[in-house]
Amino acid sequence: MKQKETLLNTMGINIARASAEDIGDEHVGTSLETPLREDAFEMDDDLKVELIEKHFREIMHIMGLDLTDDSLKGTPNRVAKMYVKEVFSGLNPKNKPVAKLFENKYKYNEMLVEKNITFFSHCEHHFVPIHGKAHVAYISNGSVIGLSKINRIVQYFSQRPQVQERLTMQIGNELVEALGTDDVAVIMDADHMCVSSRGVKDTTSSTLTSFYSGKFEKDEQTRNEFLKYISLER
Repeated sequence: MKQKETLLNTMGINIARASAEDIGDEHVGTSLETPLREDAFEMDDDLKVELIEKHFREIMHIMGLDLTDDSLKGTPNRVAKMYVKEVFSGLNPKNKPVAKLFENKYKYNEMLVEKNITFFSHCEHHFVPIHGKAHVAYISNGSVIGLSKINRIVQYFSQRPQVQERLTMQIGNELVEALGTDDVAVIMDADHMCVSSRGVKDTTSSTLTSFYSGKFEKDEQTRNEFLKYISLER
């Protein structure tokens, strides 16, 4: 066994090394659901913070950083709390927003569009940020949702390791279910730090993904109306 494989095994890390090396930096997706173990939430958040802090301290130590320095000694705890309570809090279903619906008493039957919803996520291949704007539309099927809940649904699914295609589909499917209508559209326009800050280091490109269902999928005029709205200047 090679030295680095021995070291990784002693740290309790099981790696399908041949597969990982074959994939390299290629863009890979697996399923619509975020890959989670069945026991993912048996451990409480406080214990997760404690263990991540311990392991991140070890990572910093391996890189040669001086953890007695005033600027660095609190970093492992800050990173651990950020992972569990902030940037990856969307992994835990207990944080899922409750989408309360209200009767559409004013009989608004046209398209409702909420555009330029800021979101921050993390690439699951390199754990570096993805950030961008989401544009969402739906046509009421007799009920409406508070606008802030749309933002919260976008944020919830963003706050986990992601690929943009899955993120777009998860938001779209959740809105279909929450709103009780098939007429939903989502477009996401994002910058990926794994592209701009490493690897190819392209700082000008962005990635667009879309989700269309119901009238947005079947009716070109409805889809074009949505695209026109999100292109309008404020």
